[in-house]
Amino acid sequence: MKFIKQIFDKQKPYFEKGGKLEKLFYIFEAGETFFFVPPLTTKSKGVQVRDAIDLKRLMMTVVIALLPCLVFGMWNVGNMHYLATGEAADFITKLLLGAKVVLPIVVVAYAAGLGVEFVFSIIRRHPVNEGFLVTGMLIPLILPPTVPLWQVALGTIFAVFLGKEVFGGTGMNILNVALTCRAFLYFAYPAELSGDVWTYFGDTAPIEGHSGATALALAAEGIGEATTPVIENLSNTWSAGLFSFNSLFMGTVPGSIGETSVLMCIIGAAILILTGVGSWKIMFSVVAGTLFMGVICNVVGLNEYMLLPPHYHLVIGGFAFGVVFMATDPVTSSQTEKGKWIYGFLIGVITVIIRVFNPVYPEGIMMAILLMNVFAPLIDFYVVQANKNRRLKRATI
Repeated sequence: MKFIKQIFDKQKPYFEKGGKLEKLFYIFEAGETFFFVPPLTTKSKGVQVRDAIDLKRLMMTVVIALLPCLVFGMWNVGNMHYLATGEAADFITKLLLGAKVVLPIVVVAYAAGLGVEFVFSIIRRHPVNEGFLVTGMLIPLILPPTVPLWQVALGTIFAVFLGKEVFGGTGMNILNVALTCRAFLYFAYPAELSGDVWTYFGDTAPIEGHSGATALALAAEGIGEATTPVIENLSNTWSAGLFSFNSLFMGTVPGSIGETSVLMCIIGAAILILTGVGSWKIMFSVVAGTLFMGVICNVVGLNEYMLLPPHYHLVIGGFAFGVVFMATDPVTSSQTEKGKWIYGFLIGVITVIIRVFNPVYPEGIMMAILLMNVFAPLIDFYVVQANKNRRLKRATI
């Protein structure tokens, strides 16, 4: 590390005030502070709280929590390929094939997003926002492995520019940036995002009866005039047991890169909760709201999708990933303790409502989170206002 430090120290004068590359100082600073704690001290007098955790380290904790989903996602991409072709392959072979497909998507997302961040950093003359360390990893994980790279770049640029920078940058955005990217690509290019989200890679033909349909797509067939129960529809797929509850929980099913495995999401949730980065209250309340609405749907039973056992809503689609990494976004979620319970519970309820009544877009977690992002400040306002009113009633004059 001393060698890297010496390189930064040697180049720093060129980027400081009066140097040839003065305008690029904040880009240089972003690289330096990624490796080392900023050499800054508090100038004001008074009591100060010292903490080794800054925003970059906080974001890196989230990235570490995302790694299980990333690694499993790469393996699953390779697994789906060999499952479709009927060929046998070991763990490493599947992982390498998945990495060949997934890593370019990650690189393009980071390159496009950081490019926008650097431009705004130079124009506004402020440090590069650390928030994209997480967003740049989230975006690839919520996209299908077959998404064109130019769409990844376009969606990322759109999300960072209109979803964050126009509001003032990290900490000022109203909507979750990664979900903004996903929503933009879904409505702009639905064929690539809402159809068969995975397929085989290469020249080998898939086996007969191969289909790229996801569990959500099959479940959505229960909306309307369908007479086949959703559970039966899921179990009678081209590959026996592909959509069993265990497979859905483990993640060995078709889907977006990092969203399929509930188990990996639980590991990520444990990391976030134990480090104090993610709110367990939001996670728990989303699950509670989902189960609550699932039971209500079972009672009403207007279509076959509504008869899906409530616990299945927890393992299909990107529900678990959205609960752990999207709903808990500290910027766009509720800030008050009571507000977190309300915010999470409503996300769960709305998720099920969108799923069981919307044949066009059966996945509801994305739209539910984006909708509640908008209402999170309002929830906090009324929670604070209610607390004020209670305190005023207790006050003596």
